Amino acid sequence: MKKWLPLIITLIFVGWYAGKVRVPKDSDWAIGEFGRIPIVMDGRHMPIDTMARTVLTLLRNKQDANYEPWKGAFEKPRIVSATEWALEVMVQPEVGDTRPVIRIDNPDLKGLFDLSQEADPEKHSDGKHFSWVQLQPKWDEFISEVRRASAKEGDKRTPYEQALVRLASGAESYRKMKLTFGPAASGDLAKSLVEYKARVVAWREAFKSSMQNQDYDEAAYMWGEEQRASAALIAPRKGAEKASGSVWASPFEEVLALERGEPAPTLAGYADMAKTFRAGDRVGFAAAVRSHLDGIAAKDGFVADLTKAAREQLLSYSAPFYHGMVIAIIAALMAIASWFSTGGLEWMRRSAVQLMLLVLVIHTAGLIARFMIEGRPPVTTLYTSAIFIGWAAAIFGLLLERIYPFAIGVVVAAAMEFCSLFIAQYLQIQDGTTFKVLEPVLNTNFWLATHVVMVTLGYASTFVGGFIAVIYIVRGTFGGNLTPELAKALPRMVYAIICFATLFSFVGTVLGGLWADQSWGRFWGWDVKENGALMIVLWNAILLHARWGGVLRERGLMCCAIFGNVVTAWSWFGVNNLGIGLHSYGFTSGVMYALVGFGVSQIALIVSALIINKNPLKPA
Repeated sequence: MKKWLPLIITLIFVGWYAGKVRVPKDSDWAIGEFGRIPIVMDGRHMPIDTMARTVLTLLRNKQDANYEPWKGAFEKPRIVSATEWALEVMVQPEVGDTRPVIRIDNPDLKGLFDLSQEADPEKHSDGKHFSWVQLQPKWDEFISEVRRASAKEGDKRTPYEQALVRLASGAESYRKMKLTFGPAASGDLAKSLVEYKARVVAWREAFKSSMQNQDYDEAAYMWGEEQRASAALIAPRKGAEKASGSVWASPFEEVLALERGEPAPTLAGYADMAKTFRAGDRVGFAAAVRSHLDGIAAKDGFVADLTKAAREQLLSYSAPFYHGMVIAIIAALMAIASWFSTGGLEWMRRSAVQLMLLVLVIHTAGLIARFMIEGRPPVTTLYTSAIFIGWAAAIFGLLLERIYPFAIGVVVAAAMEFCSLFIAQYLQIQDGTTFKVLEPVLNTNFWLATHVVMVTLGYASTFVGGFIAVIYIVRGTFGGNLTPELAKALPRMVYAIICFATLFSFVGTVLGGLWADQSWGRFWGWDVKENGALMIVLWNAILLHARWGGVLRERGLMCCAIFGNVVTAWSWFGVNNLGIGLHSYGFTSGVMYALVGFGVSQIALIVSALIINKNPLKPA
């Protein structure tokens, strides 16, 4: 039976994940199909589903909405998808604005809005989640505080000020989302157009007066600018040549088209969706959604936008990196359990290996899907660097497990996969999305694509070597179960992987110089990110030369490899948090404490190994 257990366990997880790779079918409402409608927002094509998930993540740190967060563990709350929540906000704001989906944890921020900090189920409050309506009475004071906090640099803001800025970002996205339907949101397009066109006329007059430096109606001017600059592009206006891409228009531009006597069928289609949703007409809503999708498909040059939106929606629902993280931690626990047996739990090691192979397949499929959606190299942002490091570490770990079947490589693969994907989840919560419009400096070209891939492989391999060294120190110093065979194998693993790390990081740094020469006109400028990459090359080179010269033996090699984790973490995240240099676009607030904590933990391991065991580690 034990012979078949690894296969059975793996097949169970295959079936479990296979059930996730789909967009759930709606029994009545066509919410899934509505979420597939393509739009353009913040300069990027996306399905409505992605817009909804992004906004809800910024507001609630989750991708679903709990309309009854005050319910306890033994009560069933009302959970709805991000798309359904967004639809309600866009076409029925009198209801959507009352949903408690804005999470506020900072007590000072709650005090600013006069919100209760205690859960009170009788008042339908859990003390953490609040509605848009609840924030409006103190909104002017909030905006004033946000302006004050925004004037400070990110690393100098207090927790209260960081909470202010984050809520302001979420509120801005929420406000943009509410503009999506434009005058069609009420469902009565003819009536809404009368008022909307009147406001367009007022905006034109205000705009003209402002250009002539005359007094103007500021409210009318700001309304028009908001409609022009903030609303999503929802209307495929005309077919376009492949070289220029598809052309999309906002509701505001659709109204202008109507004034010119041009057809604007998209507004009518959105009005049908709003009208049927508000009336509770599920069949009518589904028909309106499908009619709109069919209308887009019928236009020349827009099939690609539909296909991309469908792929992105499927990727969001299947969540390969999140589910891969779940399977990876199970694989790690099974592999670690196999350490404490002389052979009776070998099936656990094999199960862990097969589960990690499954994770690698899922992860690879996710990377390919992102490439098909973005059309970019696999590493362009901090988020993509995290998922790529996890992928590369899984490959390195499984290769080591193939050569040295001691359940070390698979633990490294699983643990690093989990850690890197956990970091990716954190970055997604911070940004609200995993697909970002690239900074101009990151315009894709050959040198950038090869540079970032090679440097990230250098990060991954250095971390793998450091993590193997952590296992060596922990099992040898604290665990006491380092066998003679394993005590010889682990230093060989670290030495081999550091050789690869040196190669990858060196080649990646040189390629980065070639990219910098092409993009900025100089090969090397001592930018902080360039210095960080150079630190990894130099540290790995020093480690190898010290090993070759006999300065480092097994324990010294392992301690230096662990310090390589600190160097790599600083190069990966630390230099970004300095907020200076040409690479400051990667700045992520709130991680400096985590970096310091990680560095302290690694140094503590090194010191422990040196103090507890003054002599080289002896196998048990």
